[in-house]
Amino acid sequence: MSHRILDAGDAALTIEFGAVIDPALLGTVNALDTAIQHLLDAGELPGVIETMPTFRSLTVFFDPLTTERAILLTTLQPLIAAAEHGVPADGRHWRLPVCYEGEAAPDLGEVAHALGIGEAEVVALHSGAEYLVYMLGFLPGFPFMGDLPEKLRLPRRTQPRVRVPAGSVAIATGLTAIYPWESPGGWHLLGRCPVPLFDAHRAAPSLLAAGDRVRFMPVSADQYRAIEAGVRSGEIDPLQWLHATPSTVENAT
Repeated sequence: MSHRILDAGDAALTIEFGAVIDPALLGTVNALDTAIQHLLDAGELPGVIETMPTFRSLTVFFDPLTTERAILLTTLQPLIAAAEHGVPADGRHWRLPVCYEGEAAPDLGEVAHALGIGEAEVVALHSGAEYLVYMLGFLPGFPFMGDLPEKLRLPRRTQPRVRVPAGSVAIATGLTAIYPWESPGGWHLLGRCPVPLFDAHRAAPSLLAAGDRVRFMPVSADQYRAIEAGVRSGEIDPLQWLHATPSTVENAT
């Protein structure tokens, strides 16, 4: 695997490993990010402020008054080489509840019609796949997840919505995502997840992280409301969906 270094102003540089969305590239990006974090924790990367991983690259932000680009690259090169040839670490596994009914799924019928299949098949295909969290972006905690089954792939909506409800589970092209906040959006809305993906009061505000794997578990509208109320009251910890099983949903409702 090859890489190239791109300057991003005088206080950041980007290490780019490819030009496609691919699990192998993500594994390399995450391996490099983890190695850099270990050095930061050990106080061995003076001047480095933070990192920003994407589908295929990692940007390193640094203070040019504390370190220099050449010095930083000398330190990073062995880490880059190790990341390119290492075995990607397996992320956490989540099983998140999703309601695919009624007002929670405003585009389900339209998507089924466009694909020439039934609504139940759309739900079965979407909830039957395991998705890799490639990156967080667009909004705090917004996970770009792939890879969507080929049979479900559609371009974005021709007319974006001004308001997409928080928790909306959506698809577009080869990806699926969950909107953590109410916002504009142009993806097709298939359902809604009652588990909040971002909480500034948590030690790690974003529930999901790049490299995590996610499966969706269909729940009824009544189950959705019960889970939502339980999370809001503090009776249900969002972390319970980590390695969750179907029985967990039943117990929560």
